[in-house]
Amino acid sequence: MYASTLTIDNEFSMKLAIITGASAGIGRATALRFIEAGFEVINISRRSAHHEGIRDLLCDLASRSSRQSIANDLIEAARNASQICLVHNACRMAKDTAYECDSQDLETTLAINIVAPTELNQWLIPLMPQGSSVIFVGSTLSEKAVANAYSYVTSKHAAIGMMKAACQDLQGKGLHTCCICPGFTDTEMLRTHVGNSEEVLQAIAAMNTFGRMIEPEEIAATITWAHNSPVINGAVLHANLGQIES
Repeated sequence: MYASTLTIDNEFSMKLAIITGASAGIGRATALRFIEAGFEVINISRRSAHHEGIRDLLCDLASRSSRQSIANDLIEAARNASQICLVHNACRMAKDTAYECDSQDLETTLAINIVAPTELNQWLIPLMPQGSSVIFVGSTLSEKAVANAYSYVTSKHAAIGMMKAACQDLQGKGLHTCCICPGFTDTEMLRTHVGNSEEVLQAIAAMNTFGRMIEPEEIAATITWAHNSPVINGAVLHANLGQIES
């Protein structure tokens, strides 16, 4: 059972950032950045953000019933906002291949990475005032591929399609979208994926022209900038320190 710790702010002037997966990594760094900018922040995640300035709506994004359990609280909060930034950040990254990908695991990945963002859009976009945004967090692997990340690569390619389709559907509404595609960022998810191997992490760091890992705060700064920049509507923005092409 996932419980809401959300309290509702009744001031219609509040600016609101709704971020999936704001309990760690890029999502948490983005939440803190929005707090600094004067936003109220809601974290949608299985884990609490453990920060007094971040309101938790605890939810398993892979579960339709769990998502439905937060719908009313989320919609209520959105009704009170003068500006909303919805950040689709949460994702699942599994080790799998085209010939070894369990169907149930694939469904879980797609539920988190594709279905949940679609459902949140359907709830929230009709409530978004002009000047709001929908930001998708993609990946370098949104337009490329590597071995042993079949479901992740597939879903991240789909994220670009979702963003571009949303851009077209939002014509005339005063809302904008974009997809931020980070390179290899020093997050818990990436470290877990590579088995916390320092050798692998160093090899990954060498794959951009700066020869280092990207910090979550750098992607957070890009996301908050994108929210304030409607001119990039429908754009795919690469945030990878200059990926070295092989």
